[in-house]
Amino acid sequence: MKVLVTGASGFLGRTVVEHMLAAGHEVRTFQRRPSGVPGASDVLGSVTDVGDVDRAAGGMDAIVHLAAKVSLAGDRADFTAVNVGGTQNMLEAARRHGVGSFVQVSSPSVAHAGDSIVGDDALPADPAHARGDYARTKAEAELVALAADSEELRVVAVRPHLVWGPGDTQLVERVVERARAGRLPLLGDGTALIDSTYVDNAASAILAALHRADVVHGQSYVVTNGEPRMVAELLEGICRAAGVRPPQWKVAAGLARAAGGAIEAVWAIRPGADEPPMTRFLAEQLSTAHWFDQRRTRRDLDWTPGVSIEEGLARLAVSYR
Repeated sequence: MKVLVTGASGFLGRTVVEHMLAAGHEVRTFQRRPSGVPGASDVLGSVTDVGDVDRAAGGMDAIVHLAAKVSLAGDRADFTAVNVGGTQNMLEAARRHGVGSFVQVSSPSVAHAGDSIVGDDALPADPAHARGDYARTKAEAELVALAADSEELRVVAVRPHLVWGPGDTQLVERVVERARAGRLPLLGDGTALIDSTYVDNAASAILAALHRADVVHGQSYVVTNGEPRMVAELLEGICRAAGVRPPQWKVAAGLARAAGGAIEAVWAIRPGADEPPMTRFLAEQLSTAHWFDQRRTRRDLDWTPGVSIEEGLARLAVSYR
């Protein structure tokens, strides 16, 4: 199968391409800079440019769409242009070129309204209540993608939750950097149970969704390791793998949420050079339970995770050594 993977220069995108190639697919990547994956052919451009998108999609049998603006802060219009407009552009190009399958890589945050998630399946994407511009626009994009589902263009939405592993700059690197600087607190008592997904498991699930698109199209699936851990336990595992001291101090969850809201307001006026140290969304993610029922995902996708959290942490430790 000829597969176009967007956003392949990112952490999960590169891993998806590697899994696609290992499965025998012919892979073309589409992003703003080279993917760096041997065996894949790169097309450089932006999902916001219709001409670039059209050039990338021509001759493809399937599209796996990962490209997105992922950030805790930023201009709302940029999130909309990339996450919603980019998805619309990819879908329109898919229809023009007769692409048969489309995997929309989404996020569980599209259905998270700030409360605990305890054993839920994939709830409907809800832009009106999603927390922050990233989650809101990803929710809008998922709804746009699923609305385009048909027998001619089979669309599946996959929501990997909290993806991590060696080379991760979004979760692992930030945790390690802040722990090393003594700026990584536990919010509340650190006992909230959260799911996470080792990167190879997320990639294999996306591949499984592509292979099963003719059967499961029109559906959304949350993907995790299926091994909920306490926030404190997961952070400690990452820190110890990297050889840094785990969090030693705590902040009340309510105080962290209030501080996150205040920082967001300041950041909107005078953004810093990096991500804000705290946002309301991040405080909620680190202080509320969010773990998911994986039975439908595993049954429908005919998939099980191949790397446990313990094995993933061992691989992470090797990468740091």
